[in-house]
Amino acid sequence: MKRQRNSQDILPPPARIIATVFLISFVLIPVIYTVLLSVTPDSEISGGEHLLPSHWAFNNYIQMWITVNLAQGLFNSLFISLIASAIAVILAVGAGYVISRFKFHGRLPYLYSLIGLQTVPGVMLLLPLFVLFASIQAVLHFKLVGTYQAVIVTYLTFALPFATWLMVSYLGSIPIDLEEAALVDGATRLQALWSVIVPLALPGVVVALVFSFLTGWNDVLFASVLTAPETRTIAVQLQAFSSAQEGGALPLYGQLMGASVVSALPVVVLYMVFQRYLVGGLTAGGVKG
Repeated sequence: MKRQRNSQDILPPPARIIATVFLISFVLIPVIYTVLLSVTPDSEISGGEHLLPSHWAFNNYIQMWITVNLAQGLFNSLFISLIASAIAVILAVGAGYVISRFKFHGRLPYLYSLIGLQTVPGVMLLLPLFVLFASIQAVLHFKLVGTYQAVIVTYLTFALPFATWLMVSYLGSIPIDLEEAALVDGATRLQALWSVIVPLALPGVVVALVFSFLTGWNDVLFASVLTAPETRTIAVQLQAFSSAQEGGALPLYGQLMGASVVSALPVVVLYMVFQRYLVGGLTAGGVKG
């Protein structure tokens, strides 16, 4: 019998160690350099003469909150991204369940449209969305541009198709026998979905949630047009921060790097919290043979 080859046998141990060290260094060096610049005085960053600072400027992390309203940007990004990702996942689970479990006219065109929407550049939707929101404002006399609602709806146009396609793939791979067993025991469709299907599809739900969250968190283009000063996201605040100067003197590179580090922390925490779901099996423990 032919022995199955282990994936670790592709490279000898020394080559695996070298490759691992190279990849880790490739990822960590920019992060370490960013953190190092965040505690370096601005005059030394502009000069670029020394790799390590002559003294640690930890006050950069204090001054950056005063220079730009960073706290408001963090709150706005968290609020908008969490609401948009939660709505996208809830709707995607329902749509994915219907598409994967029922046959109906228009099912395939709808699936193909989900793929087609992923190929449309986001910049092409900026003007149509702005005109649409402005028209709704004019007709209903309801302020939309510059509010949280406009940005959330905009992010849903990108997050929902991806999340729905992902949930169709995940839910379609779950054995229908588990659901039918719950229906035989007297559960309704909604109860079977919530009690049986969703727990098994939790890794897929988490992946959809994380990527939907990142859609809103990393966006600059739509947030810079559709937000007002009081609803600006952290990405827009960082863009404005990059050109901020103190009394027309040196650019505030240290504070900018500190703000970048702080803005990256929520995403890092998100990955750490959901790491076991991101790498976990889809239906592990769902069916016992």
